[in-house]
Amino acid sequence: MRPHILITNDDGINAPGLRALVRIFSGFGEVSVVAPSGERSAAAQSLTLRSPIYYDRVAEREWAVDGTPADSVILALNVLLEEHPDLVVSGINRGGNLGENIYYSGTVGGAMEAAINGIPAFAMSVAHRGKDFDYTAAAEFARNLAPVVLREGLPKGVVLNVNVPQPWKAGVRVTRQSSKITRNLLSPGEDPRGRKYFWLHEQELTGDIPPDSDHGAIRDGAISITPLVLDHTHTPSLRHISHWCELLEQTPQKLQR
Repeated sequence: MRPHILITNDDGINAPGLRALVRIFSGFGEVSVVAPSGERSAAAQSLTLRSPIYYDRVAEREWAVDGTPADSVILALNVLLEEHPDLVVSGINRGGNLGENIYYSGTVGGAMEAAINGIPAFAMSVAHRGKDFDYTAAAEFARNLAPVVLREGLPKGVVLNVNVPQPWKAGVRVTRQSSKITRNLLSPGEDPRGRKYFWLHEQELTGDIPPDSDHGAIRDGAISITPLVLDHTHTPSLRHISHWCELLEQTPQKLQR
């Protein structure tokens, strides 16, 4: 029986990265596409709560959602698909999702929403900032990764964040998330009506980048696979701050002594 693959992204349903995944998986399994109707980059795992979420069927087993990647996965699992998919693939994103960018990434957010619902998922990105590049290598890698994930499984609450360098030349590494190695930059401007604004972007800093990190792998031309976990609890701190409860249950007068 062929596996059922749900494809989503944050660059929009017509983005070339998503289309590359649709082509490569069409011969592997049954493919469904539920993705934002337009670009929703940096949407993270946000939800649309203050307006209705519209959607349109745009092709056989394809739906465009006027919402975020997480909205798209929620609609797919609860409304649009007759049964849950075997795997969710989010991407292929134009640009890497490395280090702290995983907190902002809609590509990662779509995969995380799948994991919340108990479905194996991975996010795919090409670590390249140019406008024109070939998604073929990343799509082929996704096609090779999918049966491994389906066969081996993933721990509960874990998603894979996959970044492919352009070009790919140095193998595959299982990596950890990098510490912040970028600096936020704000470029000021003023519109014709005198309103001030800023363009937000980032500058990558040079320095020591550990080779076992996602940035280290991409720097060396290797594909990076980073397992991310939904549970953000810092277990060592449970014991470290446990005595705070007794302090905080005291009256304010006692706390001020």
